[in-house]
Amino acid sequence: MATLNIRPRFALSGHAGNHLELTADTGCGIELFVLADDIIRVLVLPEGELCGPRTWAIAPGMEDTPVEGRERRDMSGFSETHYTVVNAAQRLVVETACIRLTVEHDGGFCSWEVLKDGTWHRVLSDRRTQAYNFGWWDSRVYHYVERQRGELYIGLGERAGSLDRANQSYEMRNIDAMGYSARTTDPLYKHIPFYVTWQPETATGFGLFYDTLADCRFDMGRELDNYHGAYRHFIAEHGDLDYYFIASPGTPLSAVRRFTWLTGRPAWMPKWGLGYSGSTMSYTDAPDAQERMGEFIERCGEHDVLCDSFHLSSGYTSIGAKRYVFNWNRDKFPDIGAFVNGYLEHGVRLCANIKPCLLQDHPAFKEVDEAGLLIRARGGSPAWVQFWDEVGAYLDFTNPATIDWWKTRVKDSLLQYGVAATWNDNNEFEIWTPDAIAHGFGKSCPAQQAKVLQTQLMMRASRDAQREHAPAKRPFLVSRSGGVGMHRYVQTWSGDNYTSWETLRYNLKMGLGLAMSGVSNTGHDIGGFSGPAPEPELFVRWVAFGIFLPRFSIHSWNDDGSVNEPWMYPDFTRQVSDLIKLRYRLIPYLYELLWQSHSAYEPVLRPLFAEFPCDPNCLADGDDMMLGASLLVAPVVEAGQTTREVYLPAGSRWVSYWSGEAFEGGETIRLPAPFDQPVMLIREGGVIAMNVAEQHFACPADERAFIVVPFSGEGVARGGCVEDDGESEAWRTGEQGRWNVSIESTAQTLHLSIAREGRMPREQSHVPVLIPASETRPVACADVELVAEKTWGGWRRLTVRVPRG
Repeated sequence: MATLNIRPRFALSGHAGNHLELTADTGCGIELFVLADDIIRVLVLPEGELCGPRTWAIAPGMEDTPVEGRERRDMSGFSETHYTVVNAAQRLVVETACIRLTVEHDGGFCSWEVLKDGTWHRVLSDRRTQAYNFGWWDSRVYHYVERQRGELYIGLGERAGSLDRANQSYEMRNIDAMGYSARTTDPLYKHIPFYVTWQPETATGFGLFYDTLADCRFDMGRELDNYHGAYRHFIAEHGDLDYYFIASPGTPLSAVRRFTWLTGRPAWMPKWGLGYSGSTMSYTDAPDAQERMGEFIERCGEHDVLCDSFHLSSGYTSIGAKRYVFNWNRDKFPDIGAFVNGYLEHGVRLCANIKPCLLQDHPAFKEVDEAGLLIRARGGSPAWVQFWDEVGAYLDFTNPATIDWWKTRVKDSLLQYGVAATWNDNNEFEIWTPDAIAHGFGKSCPAQQAKVLQTQLMMRASRDAQREHAPAKRPFLVSRSGGVGMHRYVQTWSGDNYTSWETLRYNLKMGLGLAMSGVSNTGHDIGGFSGPAPEPELFVRWVAFGIFLPRFSIHSWNDDGSVNEPWMYPDFTRQVSDLIKLRYRLIPYLYELLWQSHSAYEPVLRPLFAEFPCDPNCLADGDDMMLGASLLVAPVVEAGQTTREVYLPAGSRWVSYWSGEAFEGGETIRLPAPFDQPVMLIREGGVIAMNVAEQHFACPADERAFIVVPFSGEGVARGGCVEDDGESEAWRTGEQGRWNVSIESTAQTLHLSIAREGRMPREQSHVPVLIPASETRPVACADVELVAEKTWGGWRRLTVRVPRG
C-alpha cells in the first residue's frame, strides 16, 4: 500500500534579493518574500506553481493597481530590506530587525517571533498536525495555526457580534443581507480577509492578511478537534495560500497602519462628504418625486438643519415598480437640470444610486448583450441571476469594453446634469453557479471566483468616470459592498441595518472592526434602514452616535412607510438640529483624521485597547470608542438612560467637553447624558480642531478654534488640522496648509504656540484656544499675541492674534 506523504521534505532551492524558494521532492513549494522589517509574505504552492489570478489588493503606498491587476510576484513599491538567512539541516531561519521566521524543512511548518524591547516573543506557529493542504484533501486552500490562550482577534471587516472574534467563525461571501442582525448575521457585505492577533500578556501582536478573491471562512477557535489541540484556521474555496505576516509590537495599531499602506492609500475625498447627507427611498419612489425632493430642502431651511448632500435612491430610475440603472423617470423628474440645480443652489450635492445588474427588460439590455458586456453562461447566453423583483444579468467589469460603457453612462446620465457623486449599491455580485464566465481581461474565468473583484472594478470605474468628467475635483463616491482596497475609492457604510437598540450597540463594533481592517471612511444608516420606524429616544440616540462617524447619513425604508429624517419627531427636532450642528463643529477634527488616514494610514476609529494596549480594563468589549487619539466617545446604547457610565483609560487625565471638568484615568465615572450632549472626553495632551462660526442652513461659515488639554505636569500637548479648499485637486500641487498648535507645560507656566504652515485657503488672524478652567497656570506666548481671555462655561477661552505667515 502506498504511504501518503503528509510531511513533504523541503530544501532551499533559490535565493535572490528578497525572494526565497523552498521546494519539496513531491513538487510542492513554499516561497518567502521579505518585504520590510515588519512584513514577510508566504506563498504556498501545492503544485509548485501559481494557480490563482493576479492581485488587485497589493498597492504599497500607491493610489491604485493596474486595472488588469498586479502580477503576484511583482515586488514594485517595496524597498530593499536587510535580513539574514541561516539554512541548517532541520530548518531555515529568516530574521529581519523585527521578525524571526523559522521554517521546518520537514513539513514546511512556520513559526513566527516578534522583537519587542530587545526580547523575541513567539507569537504564531503553524499547527504541527497538517497546517497546509498539499493536495491531500481536496482543491481548497487551508491554513491551520495554533491558538494561544488569551489572544484577541480583531478585524475581518464589518462582522456582526462582539469586536473580539475569538471562539467564533465567519464566512466571507458578499451578500445582500437586508435587515440583518448586527449581533448574529453572517455573512455580510464585505470581503476583508485580514485580522490582528493581540496577546495582552506580552503586549505584542501581528496582522495576517490572506490575499484571495475566493469565498472563504475563518474559524477563530469555535471548532474543536481532539486530534489537533487548540487551533484556528482559514479555508478558501480556490486559488493559492498567499498570506502576509505583519509584526505589531507594542500596539495593534501598527499592523493596521501597515496593512492599510500595503493595500493602498485611502482616498482623499472632498470635505462636503463629512456633512449631513439626507436620504430615503420614499422620496424617489413617490409619483411626485421631484416635488417631494424639493420639500426636503424646504424642511432643512424651516428647521435650520445643516445639510451638504443627498443620496438619491434608485426610485429615480423606475419604470413601473422596477428599477433600471441610468434610466431617468421623466414623470417623476420632469426637469432634471432644474431639480439638480435647485439642490446645488442650496449647497446640497446629489449622490445618485447606481446598480451593476441590468434587468432582462432594461431598455439597454439588447445593446449591452450584443456587445458582450454581460457575465455569460457557458453556452453564451447571459448568466441569469435574481435581482430585486426580476431576473437580470450582471455587467462584467473584467471586460475593458464594459468599463468604458459604464463610464460613459455615468457621465451622460448623471454627471452632465450636475450630479456630484455616485452611490454604488446592490453590488455584491451574487453569482452562485460555476457555469457563469467572466471575460477576465482576455483570460476567461469562472465569474463565481471573482465576485469581489467585480465589485472593486465597478467602484473604480465610477471613480474614473468622475475624474474624467471633472479632473480638477476630488471624486466622492460610496459603495455598500467591497473588498480589500476599497478604501482607495469609496466611503462605505454597514448596509441595510435593522431598527433596534441592539443594532445601535453592535453597529458601533462593526465600525471599529472596519477601521481596524484598514477601512476608516465609514458610517451606518442612522435610525435603522429596515424594520419599524425608530422610537423617538432610539432615533435621537442614534443621531448622537452617528455624528462622530466619517459618514453621517439618515436613511431608511421603514415597514410602515414612514421616513427617518431630522424632523420626524417634532418634540425632538431641536435636539437633532443641535446635534447636527455639533457635527459641523467637529468637521475640522474629522477632516484632519481623514487626512491622517490618507497620509499616514491612521485608523479614524479605534477600540480603547488599541490606543491603550497596556490597560487590561480596556480589553473589555465595551460600547465606547476613540475618535482619533484624542477624543473618547461614549454613546448611550440602551433605552431609558439619562447618564452614561464610562471607564477612563489609565495613564491620562480626561476632560469633559461639556463641563471642562477633569478626571483621572484608571477610574469608572458616571456622567450626565442628555439627548443633545453625548458623552465626549478629551485626552490629556489632546488638541481638537473646531469650527466655532455660527452655523445656519442658509449661510454656512467656517472659523477655526482649538480645544487643548495641557499636561498637568510637564509635557507638550500638540496637534492641529489640515486646511485646503475642501474640494479641488489643488492640494496635489501644494495648495494646502495646516494649523500647528502646541502648549508646553512647565510647573509654573503654559507656553502656547500657534503657527500656520503652507498655503491656507482663508485668512484668519484671531484664533480662539480653549483650555480647562481648572487650569490656573498663566499662559505665555512666544510667536502669537494673547489679546483676550474670559471664562466660557468650564473653559478658559484665550483669543490670540496670529501674525500672517
